Amino acid sequence: MNEIWVEKYRPEKLDDVIGQKHIVESLKAYVKSGNIPHMLFAGPAGVGKTTCAIALAKEFYGETWRNNFAELNASDERGLDIVRGRIKDFARTAPIGGAPFKIIFLDEADSLTPDAQAALRRTMERYSATCRFILSCNYSSKIIEPIQSRCVVFRFSPIEEEDMENYIKKIAKQEGLKISEEGIKSIIYIARGDMRKAINILQMAASISKEIDDEIIYKMAASLRPEMAKELIETALNGDFLAARKMLDDMMIEYGLSGEDVIKGLHNVIVDMSLPEMEKARIIDKMGEIEFRIVEGSNERIQLEALIAYLSALNPKA
Repeated sequence: MNEIWVEKYRPEKLDDVIGQKHIVESLKAYVKSGNIPHMLFAGPAGVGKTTCAIALAKEFYGETWRNNFAELNASDERGLDIVRGRIKDFARTAPIGGAPFKIIFLDEADSLTPDAQAALRRTMERYSATCRFILSCNYSSKIIEPIQSRCVVFRFSPIEEEDMENYIKKIAKQEGLKISEEGIKSIIYIARGDMRKAINILQMAASISKEIDDEIIYKMAASLRPEMAKELIETALNGDFLAARKMLDDMMIEYGLSGEDVIKGLHNVIVDMSLPEMEKARIIDKMGEIEFRIVEGSNERIQLEALIAYLSALNPKA
């Protein structure tokens, strides 16, 4: 298993991209017309932004796509130098093989400093005859308005569960894996619309066993099972602090979960529990406070026990 499955199973054509039908149709129309505008791909991680950019270049240029397509990651070099240097040098040169223009794909463009974005705006304007820009970001609000106004904005959504399930089954079949329905559901639950994360979890599990179930998935992904999270909250709300504390011990020791993993797992299930709405609101508010303290460097064990103590104290009969 020397290959990285995320790259091995990356769609080669726009038609093979999953979960973004409305965007794919628009990109195919641009390819057919022979002209591409500056574009901004915005959306969460692992939903196909980079895949769409590469597939677009392959369909537009054919065999010469590598000569006319440059992929840069703005998080590596975020200042003015990358815009004035590498980006400008590539943009000003003529395309190869009779292509009308080159494409620069700037991944994680929201990592660019404001000064670099201002310089990029001018570069996009000046070299539009020989180059098109595709910017990819998680948060479009971090891209300055002058750049957004020069781009066609495509907003990518998380991958639907049905699409994820079909793709996971496709990979499992090609890799000779036997994965249970519970295993598939657990991958989808943990990934939450992130196809890249789902594929990586599947590859990790496949390195352990060819027969995969939900138990293997949760252990490999270091994620809290929803039923365990629900049981912990219910135990604490019943006023049994010591029993809830023992359950927390098992989660952190047996499953190797961090404080943030536990908080995320608890947060994922609280909304669906049969509790009064205002009680849910108070618990979520407390979870946010605890999560902030953990991120800021507080002792995660003390903070999680404080959360359990708070839940236990909500029961006036305890």
